[in-house]
Amino acid sequence: MTRVVLIVLMLTVAGSSQEKAERWPVQTLSVEGNRHFPDGRILAVAGLKVGQIAGKQEFEAARDRLIATGLFETVGYRFAPAPGGKGYAASFQVVEVEPVYPVRFEDLGVPDSEVAAYLQERDPLFGPQMPGTTAVLQRYASRIQEFLASRKREEKVVGKVATTGPDQFAVLFRPARRVPVVARVIFKGNEAVPLKALQEGISGVAIGVPYKEETFRQLLNTSVRPLYDARGRIRVTFPTVSAVPAKDVEGLDVTVEVSEGASYELNGVRIEGAEGFPPPELLKTAKIKTGDVANFDDVNEGAARVRKLMQRNGYMRAQTTVERAVNDAKKTVDVVIKVEQGPRFTFGKLEVNGLDLHGEAAIRKLWAPQPGRPFNIDYPEYFLNRIREDMVFDNLKRTRAVTQVNEEQRTVDVTLFFNEKERVPIGGAEPAPKAP
Repeated sequence: MTRVVLIVLMLTVAGSSQEKAERWPVQTLSVEGNRHFPDGRILAVAGLKVGQIAGKQEFEAARDRLIATGLFETVGYRFAPAPGGKGYAASFQVVEVEPVYPVRFEDLGVPDSEVAAYLQERDPLFGPQMPGTTAVLQRYASRIQEFLASRKREEKVVGKVATTGPDQFAVLFRPARRVPVVARVIFKGNEAVPLKALQEGISGVAIGVPYKEETFRQLLNTSVRPLYDARGRIRVTFPTVSAVPAKDVEGLDVTVEVSEGASYELNGVRIEGAEGFPPPELLKTAKIKTGDVANFDDVNEGAARVRKLMQRNGYMRAQTTVERAVNDAKKTVDVVIKVEQGPRFTFGKLEVNGLDLHGEAAIRKLWAPQPGRPFNIDYPEYFLNRIREDMVFDNLKRTRAVTQVNEEQRTVDVTLFFNEKERVPIGGAEPAPKAP
């Protein structure tokens, strides 16, 4: 259950007391901590505007409107005297609900663009991504039903987080009525990839899923195509997909025709966007072999190694994407790994909980990162593992590391917890650790 944490920092205008904050014009408004929802849309829902006369009551009402959306874990605000002392410089601090998923509509009988436009008109925070919490899904499903009713379509709509591929999900809004599901998948025309591998690739994401050819083809692209990419068959296609009622079980038998295409060779690899890192070092890190069959499992693993290198050098939010340049005449493919480094974070300070003064001193002596140096995202867990493996303390109990990111200063503080008691509630599930 989401706990809404109210953080209210009131810095009143010069000459005023905290107990009796005055109301002044709002001169500036900003948002801090948001990643998925733009400042302007958040402020539109908050309802405060530049030039408006406001005080504590108005800011708390704006905070409540943001909390009510269900899109934020926490919402806080602060306001301080603006330059000149004749108004407020105000900001909202938000923590968005994670994770968020792409939004999709299915079988609603109206164009997706019209549904999206209707939702956007009534909710500035509606966008291409949203969290999959029950409250959010129910609210948007209800609004979609209202839209359909305005089009003389009485249809109950449900929202859910649906599988779109291996470890890939989307928020899906569709009619609540029952639809046929996939019972079996039959492949024809495959040679390079064994039938068993194809069936294992598709069964986990397709069996029991409501059937629609467009959706099913997306599952083929996300779960079966990579099997061919790993064998150099990068031009594989699925010319026909057909479905008929299964004779012995409830559901549909789906038959997929496979055209595997030729095998392609990996000709070259280039890495772009990693400023400050010599290309030879990056290619050595990637460990991608060229001059052989194009294996995109190896390519993706190489991109992940490059991304991890960035994250260990302070670029905590680094992302990598793989682009292909295919030469069909020569049956070769060149790869470009594009790096989005993002901001660089440095180590801030270390806190140690659960040890006496001597134990804390020993930990601080062993801890390597220095303030101001690039923060290694993997180091806290690595450090705790070494403490356990080297048996620095006798009878060491539960340990964990918590990081606190300061987005504005681009620093990361680390708190190490030692000898915590095990916390196992009714049902046996271990709760997520609470940040200090």
